[in-house]
Amino acid sequence: MDLLETLRDLYAQRETLKRAIATLESMARDRERSLPTSSGKRRGRKSMGAKERQEVSKRMKRYWETRRASPETPAGKV
Repeated sequence: MDLLETLRDLYAQRETLKRAIATLESMARDRERSLPTSSGKRRGRKSMGAKERQEVSKRMKRYWETRRASPETPAGKV
């Protein structure tokens, strides 16, 4: 294999790589455009403020007090 043939082969590979890179970049741009944009709304659980946490705490304490005060439930039922 002589030097000129090697150079022609490398140039051909370079052109193939340039086309492949351009195709992949185009696909990446198209994918970015098709992704939904964030509407600014938070997903998942909402955080509670100190006042809300205190209210929940009181409510749960009342719940467990009444639960403990009630007669035991029959076996197999919860």
